[in-house]
Amino acid sequence: MKVLELLDEIEEIVDTAPGFPMTGKIMIEADELLEIVKEIRVELPDEIEQAKWIKDERQRILDEAKAEYETILKDAKAQAEALVEQDDITVKAKKRADEIMRVADANARSLKLGTFEYVDHILYNFQDKMDQLNAAYFHDMFNHIQTTFDSINTTISQNRGEIKDMIYQAQLDSEK
Repeated sequence: MKVLELLDEIEEIVDTAPGFPMTGKIMIEADELLEIVKEIRVELPDEIEQAKWIKDERQRILDEAKAEYETILKDAKAQAEALVEQDDITVKAKKRADEIMRVADANARSLKLGTFEYVDHILYNFQDKMDQLNAAYFHDMFNHIQTTFDSINTTISQNRGEIKDMIYQAQLDSEK
């Protein structure tokens, strides 16, 4: 899965980035990180497309089950009508038609339930994978990035304050 590889790459960049002594902060190339984020955005539609395919596949299976049910039902009715024409076996034909209908209904119901369970299982696994990705990478990564930017801004503000104090002090010293 390409998205996982890109997330591993981000993790590698963060792990190997040079740090500022005694601050716990690191310096990373913003362009490099943004490029990887863009690639992730490009790859995510493929994952979404896969979920759409699963949904479409589910509908196709349901449509096939319905068509098979209707075919079995139509065949059962045709057999029942043919048997009705023969007076001696009319009762047996009706019983057989009822049995075929019952079996067809049971088969269709079973196929339908099996299809729902199969599609639900696939969707559950996909949802679980997406939850794992979200829990393992996205939340922590964006929190870490936000913390890093906040820390950099705080440091810059402090440095600017110190520079302003130095300018003020230099002006006072030059006036003496």
